[in-house]
Amino acid sequence: MKSFHFKRQDNLRSVTRGGKCRTRMAAASTLAVLFGLPVCAQQTNPATPVVVQPGAPGQPTRTLPPSTRATLPPRSPEDVKFMQGMIMHHAQAVEMTALIESHTENKDLRLLGARISHSQSEEIKFMQRWLEARGEQISLPMDNMPGMDMSSHQMLMPGMLTPKQMDALRKAKGAEFDQLFLTGMIQHHSGALIMVKDLFDTAGAGQDAELFNFTTDVDSGQRAEIRIMQSMLGEKPL
Repeated sequence: MKSFHFKRQDNLRSVTRGGKCRTRMAAASTLAVLFGLPVCAQQTNPATPVVVQPGAPGQPTRTLPPSTRATLPPRSPEDVKFMQGMIMHHAQAVEMTALIESHTENKDLRLLGARISHSQSEEIKFMQRWLEARGEQISLPMDNMPGMDMSSHQMLMPGMLTPKQMDALRKAKGAEFDQLFLTGMIQHHSGALIMVKDLFDTAGAGQDAELFNFTTDVDSGQRAEIRIMQSMLGEKPL
């Protein structure tokens, strides 16, 4: 009986060991397959990109040659003029906010000025990149406007402060500065909204996806800031 008992235990151990071995071998095989597939896929021409063009509805996709390069969407001349003009427009807003630190102690105005300065400086960079990527000039070409000086050129941009308004802002301090800054910046922001509206009212303009997203962000952001400034002046927001 004892020898049978021991022999049976030996058999059980053998079966168990065999089962464990088979389990480990199966697991190892599975891992080898799982890890082996991506490695093989990655090793097959790793330097050759695959460019796939989705087909029209009901049509198959096409595999394009690796030399295929993306092309920028067509833009309207009005898109270019808008970006060039808005760079100039934003630059004046940044100039206005630069006066805040030395002209007022109003903490709320300082916070607002920092927000406007940062957002419009970043937007200027975006507009410059947009123009450069399309081989366009950063500023409005003056050679197409004979006899036009810088001050009259600025007046083409809706809402921009006149040289007289900017001079008054530079000379003001404290509460007087706060009042002039807020009313001037509301005027300035309202002009930007007019520029956006004029762009979208022009046939064929504003269709570029990047420009569309940018202008809608400008519109919503400046409307929100106008409401903040109206509240700071004690006015009822529009």
